[in-house]
Amino acid sequence: MTAERSTTDILDAAVHVREAARSATCGATGVDTVLAALSEVVEYDHASLTRWDPLRRRHTTLAGSYPDDATAYIETRLHDDPMFPVLRSPARGGLWLRDVPGQLLAASPGFQDVLRPLGIEDGVAQCLFAADGRYVGMLNVSTRRPRRTPDPARAVVTLLTEALAAAVGPCAGSPPEESATAGPAVDARRPGGLSPRELQVLAELTVGRTNREIAERLYITPRTVGTHIEHILAKLDLPNRAAAAARAVAWGIEPSPR
Repeated sequence: MTAERSTTDILDAAVHVREAARSATCGATGVDTVLAALSEVVEYDHASLTRWDPLRRRHTTLAGSYPDDATAYIETRLHDDPMFPVLRSPARGGLWLRDVPGQLLAASPGFQDVLRPLGIEDGVAQCLFAADGRYVGMLNVSTRRPRRTPDPARAVVTLLTEALAAAVGPCAGSPPEESATAGPAVDARRPGGLSPRELQVLAELTVGRTNREIAERLYITPRTVGTHIEHILAKLDLPNRAAAAARAVAWGIEPSPR
């Protein structure tokens, strides 16, 4: 791909990425086809798509071209990198290397020890989230050549995140034990391994009640409600109470009438 490709060319290539992601999601092709299609959107020297395993607390590479040491860092150490909390913010549309503050780069082992020795000068790290807010994995793209400015590929990569998240997430038809990489298995009696009280609190979140309102309904303190919510988010590997409410709705959990 040449640097002179037009915005129309890049958008056409993005359609091919979506098609490849859709095919990978249903299992017709491998995730490697998604990365191959993505190379027509954003030129890279190395790239990978990884799935987050919340039980093992690591990423698993589904497709990638990084050297072994870089792949190992992405899989086992990236989530502890000082840059990762910035990356994982759901409000962020990806973090491009040229936009990272110098202080953060200096504090990042991932850049100093892994990317810099590879001669990387540009690229993007894009966290991927499922529709219910679960963090499911990451796209990493790196190049040794600075990209042009303005760069339409930046916006296009952000627009592709929903399709990429579906491609790296577990198959919708997988049994619970095979879906551990996306989150806790759903048990008919105690979904997500939540305690009975945590399930009660989770149910109250579906109707948007505040901690104080939940406390009044369950006869506990607002502080206790906050603790339960913290435990719920940790057990389900969710970023916020809105995502927890969406998960409860998907499970058919609702508050009991008084």
